[in-house]
Amino acid sequence: MRTPRNERLTPDIAGGARAEKSAPERRCILSGEHGARAQLVRLAISPDGDVLPDPLAKAPGRGAWIGVTRAELAEAIGADGKGGRLKGALARAFKGAPLTVPDDLPTLVEAALLKVLLDRLGLEMRAGNLILGSDRIAEHARGGAVELLLHAADASADGSRKLDQAWRVGREAEGSGETGIRLPLDRSTLSVALGRDNVVHLALADRGSAERVGLALQRLLHFQGATAPAQDQGKPPRRPATTTN
Repeated sequence: MRTPRNERLTPDIAGGARAEKSAPERRCILSGEHGARAQLVRLAISPDGDVLPDPLAKAPGRGAWIGVTRAELAEAIGADGKGGRLKGALARAFKGAPLTVPDDLPTLVEAALLKVLLDRLGLEMRAGNLILGSDRIAEHARGGAVELLLHAADASADGSRKLDQAWRVGREAEGSGETGIRLPLDRSTLSVALGRDNVVHLALADRGSAERVGLALQRLLHFQGATAPAQDQGKPPRRPATTTN
């Protein structure tokens, strides 16, 4: 029996154990733990002093990195309107620079991560790496040529189940119960983002493309507090730490 080429959405799909070991690590601004920056979200200070998400890590100047969930971030900000424990940690990370923590920072972070995922799917679409349409996906899946299988949040259970079964057959994983990943995006959002009508299911045959999409999706799902990477079965991702620059 051949070794299945498709792995579940864990940190290994975003670079493998070798890449994970060599990835730059940073110290946590809240817990003191360390983690790889590729799985974290960078925060930067705007010219007006607002702390804002910088998910692509391109803003100039010093940054701080978070790997907490939305609920944990809201708790760290506090309800007093002063930024709470997060502001104190950021003040140390930014060497006392004047800063303001927006009350809606958790919403801003989630919106930024959603945009990164949609932009990545759009790039893979333009590069010809996305497989759309149930029939095409099923054909590739049964042939063992699907690295990552995705379903819209409002995809029918029956349609998803048929593609999941074809995917397991192609991976020689029948009986495993493994399924494709249910995205936190409905078909309307996916259709608009990809410029296609009625996008319900998506697949990626290229492993590099699957890794890029998988990393963006993993960051979003972790921030949303998903217990597993938006899939009905499978291993949950390891929780990344919160780190500084």
